[in-house]
Amino acid sequence: MSKIVVALGGNALGNSPEEQLKLVQQTAASLVGLISKGHQVVISHGNGPQVGTINLGMNYAAEHGQSPAFPFPECGAMSQSYIGYHLQQSLQNELRKNKLTKEVVTLVTQVEVDPSDPAFSNPTKPIGSFYDKTAAEKIAKEKGYVFVEDAGRGYRRVVASPLPKEIVEFKSINHLIEANTLVIASGGGGVPVVKDHGNYTGVPAVIDKDKSSALLAGKIAADQLVILTAVDFVYVNYGKANQLALTETNTQQLKEFIKEKQFSKGSMLPKVEACLNFLDENPNGTALITSLDHLDEALAGKIGTRIKK
Repeated sequence: MSKIVVALGGNALGNSPEEQLKLVQQTAASLVGLISKGHQVVISHGNGPQVGTINLGMNYAAEHGQSPAFPFPECGAMSQSYIGYHLQQSLQNELRKNKLTKEVVTLVTQVEVDPSDPAFSNPTKPIGSFYDKTAAEKIAKEKGYVFVEDAGRGYRRVVASPLPKEIVEFKSINHLIEANTLVIASGGGGVPVVKDHGNYTGVPAVIDKDKSSALLAGKIAADQLVILTAVDFVYVNYGKANQLALTETNTQQLKEFIKEKQFSKGSMLPKVEACLNFLDENPNGTALITSLDHLDEALAGKIGTRIKK
């Protein structure tokens, strides 16, 4: 039996609640397939599009006198619950369909970050919807947001993305795992908090979910970290005539590709870095990056990028 942390990409979960639920239901079947084979699974997920949408909606309501303003950390907590609800319900239904008895719990998770992390003065984490250049410039002027071009797909707002230091609720997560509960934790990378005189306070940022997932996988001594995104493989020379899909690779080769700037900062680079972090902590483990839509094929070894130390 293997212990596997599966990280679902926020961008791979669709653009609406209806689309997200449909995609999550498909993924739940694959995850329960893993569980039925005796594997212990822990689930995390991204929230970039979702937290941006929630924050935008809350700001719009506040600006039009319909509700109080909601701080960004609270929007992050809402996104954990919203995505977790869909995952939790879909997994419960799939477990019941397969006559498997297992509790499923979504744990709203706080993750400690360093208040002096340089990320706070250099926002890089894309959130929310994609815009064309004209719309992005208009919103930036009106609201003071920072926008960047994101992997050729349009412009997105960026916020600070500090490195995760500690998972505040780790003991609770571990207790649930030991009790044979299917845990959904560190959603959206966790709500970022800083500690001051022993007290935690939320800060406006989005921790990269892959790096938080790698931290969680290392702390629970997972055998495998699976990162699910919108593409089937990690590619080098992406989008060029000589594009190449990586099927089997190792940490040394990936470090060379990083030096060559093969991976985009807003998309694949943090996923690759998370796998490197995990394999540094667990040299005997394996990491897999593949698409949310084709998880079954990836688990069967037909697609996906497998990484070893």
